[in-house]
Amino acid sequence: MTDYDGVNLELHRAHSARMYDYFLGGVTNFAADREAAGQVKAVMPFVETTARVNRAFMHRSTRALAEAGIDQFLDIGTGIPTSPNLHEIAQSVNRAARVVYADNDPIVLAHAKALLLGTPEGRTTYVQADVTDPAGLLASPELRDTLDFTRPIALSLNALLHFVPDDRGTHGIVEHFRGALVSGSALVMTHVTEDFAPTEVARLVQIYRSAGTPLQARSQAEFARFFGDWELAVPGIVPTQRWRPDGGEGAWVSDEESSVYAAVALKS
Repeated sequence: MTDYDGVNLELHRAHSARMYDYFLGGVTNFAADREAAGQVKAVMPFVETTARVNRAFMHRSTRALAEAGIDQFLDIGTGIPTSPNLHEIAQSVNRAARVVYADNDPIVLAHAKALLLGTPEGRTTYVQADVTDPAGLLASPELRDTLDFTRPIALSLNALLHFVPDDRGTHGIVEHFRGALVSGSALVMTHVTEDFAPTEVARLVQIYRSAGTPLQARSQAEFARFFGDWELAVPGIVPTQRWRPDGGEGAWVSDEESSVYAAVALKS
């Protein structure tokens, strides 16, 4: 099926972006997505909580970096817009903040206009690109016209790399992005792990793979490798709800219910 300005929505098969939207309580999802999401909930009943606390981490980390003075953000693996989006958080701190969203999913492209409603002083741009082609993404004219790579940039890879298995050269991809960023930049990441709820997450992985979406959980040590020699910001690598909690979403969540690591690292 084709809709939304000619984008093929492929309504007959589940999409990870639409499943995540469903877990967050959104409405941009269809029967195949809800069926697959229901299978996930059957083996991992707390998955909606997992999604919500991951989203809340994005809010807190973005605000913390904007308050620390970073005014440029590159968010790869954007997903379907769910307000407040990253640019709304950043621009609430600094109205001149600039944000580039990137995703390779045509479903996200169909909704990209919702990501471009930023402040008049700042700028938001959407790039259709794939994280597995970092050189191509970084060469995008829209990205280069929006962000100044001679100044610090916060790179967000939230809930993304578990969809990029090792055989796609995942660590080399992240190293490529880190190498393009100057001193003072930040790498923000979350990633599914089996460390806390191994049975449930193993079943989650199998359901996604059966639906045609590769998924690889990684341990804390494997997750830590992505940051290389960059300095981890306090409190280091922790489950999402434990990263600088503010008493809001996630204050009551267990590590098992999170089952996602989060961290922010800074380039010296």
